[in-house]
Amino acid sequence: QVQLVESGGGLVQAGGSLRLSCAASRSIFRGNAMDWYRQAPGKQRELVATVTSDGSTNYADSVQGRFTISRDTAKNTIYLQMNNLKPEDTAVYYCHGGPWFSDYWGQGTQVTVSS
Repeated sequence: QVQLVESGGGLVQAGGSLRLSCAASRSIFRGNAMDWYRQAPGKQRELVATVTSDGSTNYADSVQGRFTISRDTAKNTIYLQMNNLKPEDTAVYYCHGGPWFSDYWGQGTQVTVSS
């Protein structure tokens, strides 16, 4: 079964940290870039971070220096380490990836940052 399964969301105070995980089917993960997106209430979904198949990374300006995306090839899993969280980081976070001709999304995990 082709799928993406996120975990690790929750409620945290401002300044705190969380680590999100996304376990992917091998056909989605291997050789493909993987991303984290987020969507806050009333806002459009936005790209947060990308990790390519060779490990190169890219970040939205709003999270640069605070978030780190990584991938574990042995586990077909990507991670998003989120430090110094701010209330404006509150959103549902989605894992995304797959071959160029596909568009796979996870079910999302809620991250809530209290002030």
